Amino acid sequence: FKYQGDHAVLYIRINNVAAAVVKEARLHLFQAQEWLKLQDSTEDHSCEEKLSKAQLIMPLNNTEQNLTVTQIPYPETWYVFYVDKFTCKENYENSESEDIRYEMMLLNPDAEGNPIDHFSAGESGLHEFFFLLVLAYFIVACICAQSLWQTLKKGGPMHTVLKVLSTALLFQAGSAFANYLHFSSYAKDGIGAPFMGSLAELCDIVCQIQMLYLLLSLCMGWTIGRMKKSQSRPLQWDSTPASTGIAVVVVVTQSILLIWEQFEDTNHHSYHSHHSLASGLLISLRVFLSLSLACGLYQIITVERSTLKREFYITFTKGCILWFLCHPGLATISMLFRDYQREKVITIGVILCQSISMVILYRLFLSHILYWEVSSLSSVTLPLTVASGHKSRHYF
Repeated sequence: FKYQGDHAVLYIRINNVAAAVVKEARLHLFQAQEWLKLQDSTEDHSCEEKLSKAQLIMPLNNTEQNLTVTQIPYPETWYVFYVDKFTCKENYENSESEDIRYEMMLLNPDAEGNPIDHFSAGESGLHEFFFLLVLAYFIVACICAQSLWQTLKKGGPMHTVLKVLSTALLFQAGSAFANYLHFSSYAKDGIGAPFMGSLAELCDIVCQIQMLYLLLSLCMGWTIGRMKKSQSRPLQWDSTPASTGIAVVVVVTQSILLIWEQFEDTNHHSYHSHHSLASGLLISLRVFLSLSLACGLYQIITVERSTLKREFYITFTKGCILWFLCHPGLATISMLFRDYQREKVITIGVILCQSISMVILYRLFLSHILYWEVSSLSSVTLPLTVASGHKSRHYF
């Protein structure tokens, strides 16, 4: 738990005090840095010596007890260990020993200095952020939902792209709402709603997969189409085995890494710490995708003579790069901050950057100035659609 302020509290309630007294039970609190130093020390400290170096020790001899943690210059992680007279005995076996049942709460001071805040310093502010995010989604939905729905009902060459992009946006909004419900519950009892936390992560995974397949399909379609067709038909995208196969392989790979990451880090937040192998591979994959797509689109842009088409491709490239690189970039930038600030920097930063990326793509695909005029310059329909006589078939 990351304590902050001068009046942080550890509260514990014990059901069977007699058993705790017999066992000489107590809690040992270590600052994370001090405990890691002991673990990495070249000196061979015994179990008793390690435990004796605790910054705070709290004997468990009353039904209810409070321990105030003070003089914290900046928020830092504390480890809480349960210790009794049998802890350092290697071959202790006593089936008759009674378990000690307890309820423990770790609380930080609120804005007025009262120790009633269940959030660790690394999570403080996320509840308010998700509230504002959900409110922003609601306001945008009230303003834009009807016109977007009418656009989708009309069909047109961008119907499939807009439908997939809107589906991804719905999952992103669902993730934000589920996170808000989880943090709202957590603010009351310090436990939260684990199901809502898992649901938020699931929605985020689906959103990431949807956007990856959409952007990759568009970029691969343009690149492959550019290699196979004449320069007068740069916007054609056929559902070729090559483009479909590459998109499916990359999507499946990211899906496996995202699910693997969830099992390695059971905390309920969508953007995890990056010390695990799955997280490192996931970031590497996103960097590789960003570079690959940027190179492919750069080749198209450099040979494109039409200013209008070039402007379209450049804007699309910005949206792609922002979506894929924001997570690796913010994970790197977060290393400049203290440990308790890193999760908030990554979580808030990634959500805002990906929201901006979606706005860029929406404006691009709905633009009557860019996309519809680009469409009129080409003798074929736009990506994800293939013309056939007087009808059009949508491929996705």
